Amino acid sequence: MSGSADRLSDKPRREDGEDWPPGPVAARDDAGPDHGADAADDPAADAAWSPEYDRTRETLRWLRDKRRAHRGQRNRDLAVTAYAVLLLGVGYGSTLGYRFAQRLGHLAADDHTCEAIRRALPAVLILLACGLAVLAARDALWRGPVLVSRPDLSWPLAQPVRRERMLRPAFRLTASLMTLGGVLCAVGGAVLLRLTGSAPLGPALALSLPAGVCLPLLAAALALHVERRARWARRVRKLTPYAVLLLVALAGQAAWAASADRPADGQRAVLRVLEAAELWSGPWGWAAQPVLHATGGHAPGWPVATALLVAVTAAAVSHAHRSAGTIPTRRLRARAATAATVASVLWSVELRAAKLAVAEALADGASGTRRRLPAPRSRRLVVVWRDAVALLRAPGRLVGAALWIAAGAGTASVAVASEGAARLVVLAVALALGWFGVGRLAETARLEADDLRRSSWSPFRFRGLMFQHALVPAALGAVLAALAAVPFALYGGERALLLMPLCAPPFAAAAVLAAVRGPVRTELMSLGLVTPAGDASAFVFLFWYAAPFLTTVTSLTAGLARSGALDPGAPAEALLRPVMTTLTLTAGLLFATARRVKKLLHPVD
Repeated sequence: MSGSADRLSDKPRREDGEDWPPGPVAARDDAGPDHGADAADDPAADAAWSPEYDRTRETLRWLRDKRRAHRGQRNRDLAVTAYAVLLLGVGYGSTLGYRFAQRLGHLAADDHTCEAIRRALPAVLILLACGLAVLAARDALWRGPVLVSRPDLSWPLAQPVRRERMLRPAFRLTASLMTLGGVLCAVGGAVLLRLTGSAPLGPALALSLPAGVCLPLLAAALALHVERRARWARRVRKLTPYAVLLLVALAGQAAWAASADRPADGQRAVLRVLEAAELWSGPWGWAAQPVLHATGGHAPGWPVATALLVAVTAAAVSHAHRSAGTIPTRRLRARAATAATVASVLWSVELRAAKLAVAEALADGASGTRRRLPAPRSRRLVVVWRDAVALLRAPGRLVGAALWIAAGAGTASVAVASEGAARLVVLAVALALGWFGVGRLAETARLEADDLRRSSWSPFRFRGLMFQHALVPAALGAVLAALAAVPFALYGGERALLLMPLCAPPFAAAAVLAAVRGPVRTELMSLGLVTPAGDASAFVFLFWYAAPFLTTVTSLTAGLARSGALDPGAPAEALLRPVMTTLTLTAGLLFATARRVKKLLHPVD
């Protein structure tokens, strides 16, 4: 009877007859729920088996031997990739870099511009540091600093090995790469300060290095704790909208400080109080103080701030390194699966699939609000009702659209104050930001086009369904643009109340056209179009992929710039060209959508 029980047992047995692995190993796999607290907080997780079962040294030696054969090929692939990136950077980036340096040299000759840069620098530095923290925390929700491949999760971590020996090298690698990127950014920032005449190169580089080294390490430590603990991940998801609003407020503070030519005493006092509070509020402010000292700014306590920054960084990295081995396996599996999906679809240039995979990981099964609107009485309004309910249940899209449109409005104000070619460039950037804002409101159209079977609920034909999906983005985008135009109207730019909402309909039509463009045509990347500058097939593919965006932004930029409606004192007739451009462009984009839908439904034709 006992022999039958041994044969039916699921546990493997060692040669000495003992069960292996021992029972507590199953608890390490984090197969159950989090039970409110994190399983990684259990100090007994490291003692899942006794030392006699430890096979860490043998397992790692076997892995090194097996990977040695593939290491040479991997190094050659990395060398080819690095060479290609370097060649592109030198070939295409050298000319742009030279022109950019010349432009900065001209700006440095303008005392007004240099003074504006110095006034805005504290808020800009704190904005960059806080933005890095937000990006690292959000990245940890789907990838994180400890990213283990699925084969390593399937075999080595299932063996009786010490997890920290497998996971800590991954954290060290990520922290090293982030630090390298931070150092390069510090060098680039020092060069920019030198080109703008804000500081000599030597002091700027020396005093930028503490921020370039410590901030990435702090971001890596923060990301590890978000990856390790479910409670931190929930807080990141909950606090992200407030963090974005904080970043927007910092950007507004920087613009306010830079635009004040001669700030009044009260305005100057408010800015000083804000900057003093921000510079001592945490590591983001401590890292900015040495840079401000290098530029001649007011930072008398920068040595103390630097010492605090280094001490906090050392403590945070040490604690994160010790905790790297306690990340639950369930979270490692989820991040490995998402990263593998994103990598695979990026090689096939399926950007939409990568975005959906990351969005699903960021949501982590969290259910949205269940708000709803009264159902319409007419079936003609059912698509509009569904789109409105979808936005009501996903307020993040609406907030994101509002922020993009607000950024576009702020950039448009710079375009109005510019002249010549600079106006065209800045206006195109403003319109591109508005396109991204309105495009966020058209997610339902993309979901319908991702899988044509989704549209089986609709009483309309697919072409009419896509047309109706453009109504809510156009209307809501026009409302948001009108709200963003109110500050222009208060300062004498009443025409912005018409011009800015006028751009929403073509943006919505372009978003719907992009949604139904069909499968990615990767064959365009191998056309073999040889030019003196190299193969142009990649540019043909990029043009096909971004055709709706490029067509809309280029047409609206030309229509607004050539009409003269942005010039002060322009006649009322100048508004006729933007109106005609918008109507013609919207009609053309909807016509292209109808043709694309026909090809999507009947690809053989």
